Amino acid sequence: MKHHWQIYTEFVKNCFAEAMSYRLHFVLLVIMDLLFYVSVMGTVEFLFLHLDTIGPWNRADFMFFMAFMLAVQHLHMTFISENFWNFSYDLRMGQLDYILLKPANSLFVVFFRTIRPGTLLNGFFPWAYLVYFGQQIGLVWWQWLVLPLLVLAGLTLMTSIEILLSMSMFYTVESMGVNFLRMQLQQVSRWPDVVYQGTARYLFGFALPVLLIGSAPVHFLMDPVGQGYRLLHFAVALGLSWVLIAWLWRRGLRAYESASS
Repeated sequence: MKHHWQIYTEFVKNCFAEAMSYRLHFVLLVIMDLLFYVSVMGTVEFLFLHLDTIGPWNRADFMFFMAFMLAVQHLHMTFISENFWNFSYDLRMGQLDYILLKPANSLFVVFFRTIRPGTLLNGFFPWAYLVYFGQQIGLVWWQWLVLPLLVLAGLTLMTSIEILLSMSMFYTVESMGVNFLRMQLQQVSRWPDVVYQGTARYLFGFALPVLLIGSAPVHFLMDPVGQGYRLLHFAVALGLSWVLIAWLWRRGLRAYESASS
């Protein structure tokens, strides 16, 4: 862990140095993220101008869920998202050869070496939303203590599902289709399971369990006794995704043809 932490700190330093070299790009990323937060929360505000509840949730409940997902999304856009676009380039250009030779876990280097410093600076806004609407729904002290852990758990499941999807790049090589599928699944996960019915709810709750990312933790926070089983479902999905990632990564490496081969 110490070895990989030292490597990660070097990744972070390099990303900050690069971001400071392109200041206009850095500023535009900050503005883009702010507009994204405003558009997401504004969409829900617009809905509740015409509705009193959506499913069993009132405005405060729904906005708390959206704030929770914004907090997950903020961490994802800061620390994870750029790496999926780089993975296809590594495969096409043979850069994965050099990653596999490095004295570090190759999955770690592939999916955690790039961050977006500009997005990191906007962290105040999603967490401010989360605290405000957490007060609106009446969270108690222990719920505030577990809230950051549940956000990190949501980020972990989101990242795990996306890494699992990215294993297909060993065979497609070009990442455009896979990455757009990944982004569409993010869109699905930004809405709670209470808005989905029938096949869609089953598909995205079990087969591709992106609805668990936010819905399972938020349902648990709102009703710890009645909805506690959702965290078990969450843990099973997370554990299964890790097993599949390890298996598919090994299979993918066997199918990988480097640019020099």
